[in-house]
Amino acid sequence: MADKRFYITTPIYYPSDRLHIGHAYTTTATDALARWHRFNGEDVLFLTGSDEHGQKIERIAKQKGVSPQEYVDGIVAGFKELWKRLNISYDYFVRTTEERHQKVAQTVFQKLYEKGDVYKGAYEGLYCTPCETFWVESKLIDGKCPDCGRPVELVREEAYFLRLSKYADRLLKHIEENPDFIQPETRRNEMVSFIKGGLEDLCVTRTSIKWGIPIPNDKNHVLYVWVDALTNYLTGAGYLSDEAKFAKFWPADIHVVGKEIMRFHTIIWPIILMALDLPLPKTIFGHGWLLFDGEKMSKSKGNVVDPNALIDEFGADAIRYFLLREIAFGQDGNFSRRALMERINSDLANDLGNLVHRTLSMLQKYRNGIVPAPKEQTDLDKQIIELFNQVVGDLRDQIEQCQLNTAMVTIWRFIGRMNKYVDETEPWALARDPEKQERLDTVLYNFMEALRLITLLVKSFMPETGQKMWQQLGITESLEDQTTAQLVWGLLKPGTQTQKGQPLFPRLDLDAEAEDEADVQESQLTKTADVSKTPASQAAPAQGNESKEEDGANIIEISDFAKADLRVAQVLTAEKVVGTDKLLKLSITLGDEERQIVAGIAQHYSPSELVGKKIVVVANLKPAKLRGILSQGMLLAASLGGQLSLVTPERDVPVGAKVK
Repeated sequence: MADKRFYITTPIYYPSDRLHIGHAYTTTATDALARWHRFNGEDVLFLTGSDEHGQKIERIAKQKGVSPQEYVDGIVAGFKELWKRLNISYDYFVRTTEERHQKVAQTVFQKLYEKGDVYKGAYEGLYCTPCETFWVESKLIDGKCPDCGRPVELVREEAYFLRLSKYADRLLKHIEENPDFIQPETRRNEMVSFIKGGLEDLCVTRTSIKWGIPIPNDKNHVLYVWVDALTNYLTGAGYLSDEAKFAKFWPADIHVVGKEIMRFHTIIWPIILMALDLPLPKTIFGHGWLLFDGEKMSKSKGNVVDPNALIDEFGADAIRYFLLREIAFGQDGNFSRRALMERINSDLANDLGNLVHRTLSMLQKYRNGIVPAPKEQTDLDKQIIELFNQVVGDLRDQIEQCQLNTAMVTIWRFIGRMNKYVDETEPWALARDPEKQERLDTVLYNFMEALRLITLLVKSFMPETGQKMWQQLGITESLEDQTTAQLVWGLLKPGTQTQKGQPLFPRLDLDAEAEDEADVQESQLTKTADVSKTPASQAAPAQGNESKEEDGANIIEISDFAKADLRVAQVLTAEKVVGTDKLLKLSITLGDEERQIVAGIAQHYSPSELVGKKIVVVANLKPAKLRGILSQGMLLAASLGGQLSLVTPERDVPVGAKVK
């Protein structure tokens, strides 16, 4: 495989703000594919980077009183730090502000212009600044951008245009003849439908902004972001700077992108390449969104999850595994802190961690930590070996098809089988019988060989865990030098001295987390009144036409507020939840029904203070169990200097009255 190459890319991320867990998902999945192909002996080029030009950056930098370059430099440094913490093994980080890329983008534009595929005209239309996208009115939804749902602006200016319609038929033919070109199939169908609906020529320059790459021979124009950004894939492959590298790695094997930018990557980008007479990428894979409680993550919705905080708490590999295992690549997936912790306990602590710890403990107890030589393999042992070979074959196919979550399931199928093998072979019983020491040697060897192979299987997906396991196994050869050629049963050398370490993944306390969840649920609808700690800049309303995404305001529509059914309730009984310091169990009446609520207010109210009190509750909140107790709503409270104050009606209103 030494002469085989593999070129894989993430989208380059827009540095308008810090990255969230959705960006981490894209990059982790791409990194896993890159690592696997290196493990497979291939010469890999893995590209990521930052898309740094455009009107939104220009506006944000002006608001902050810095130059656009200063602003993006700070944000991009945060990108690189996050990728370092997640062990992202990129080979090239492209920045669209770097001189090498600017040369590529300008040359591409000039070639398109000289060929007649770009012409000068004037544009009047609707423009979404956050998405950097022009729209015709018929494509808007309720007069707003169909991608992000935010207002568009009427723009009129001189511009250069790319003749998209000229290449529509050729592109459709390519898609038809290359079914793997757009994946998954649902995305391919969407793009074919869009192309058949008619392509309008694309505006590729702007004159109303200055923060961009100036085009040759017309310095009043800067390149429109999608032409600038998309050519990064050529820059990273050595176009115009390293002919040998470009000849080796182009075309890209796979562009991994979010589904919201599929149109740019499967229509605009291929047409640019066709106009340049360059080969098209082999596959463009559009993965789904990582949702939070069923909604796409967005600063304006206040539901962004910070990957750095998760890494601090759970470690990088736990986050990587959850993202890869929990989400079917190509479909939307849901992020939940609870689901993350349950996955850590079940798959990582119970299955993998427990298998490693038990095996090394038995080997230390029965053979002083030294791997014995195996003797005759029984039918049971041969079943284990046969399953492993099947797992490797399945895994290769699944990764080739980008089925990463299925690949995780496949690996864990073997891990689960080895845990069952412990109970089937009962090494502790063999150790007590002097006549079964050879059988014990074989069983212990099989366990250790299975751990060697599991380490090789997981190292592309959880690199830190792979290194820890390899060290505990005591194998002196470098893990990085191992390839898929070593995925053969029986290569572990007898006599290897193991080094038992700490458990890989300590179990998490889900009961304690349930108590914390009660606090989180209460705080989500708490009205904070501690204005002494709120800077004036944060309290001031947003000005002008800046998007909610840019200014960070958690703005909702009246229709969003109307979804909450707020009611006046009265507390009938109250008692502490045994074994907790924070939780109270309340029975309440809403007039026509009684309910039970678990609330994290025990440190602020005694049960006797609450009985008979009228409170305001969210009556249509999805029921949840906290410490095994069903909670059928949420009460509202205000927070002042760390103290909670219940929201109560000012006047004596009837129980069940709607709050609006």
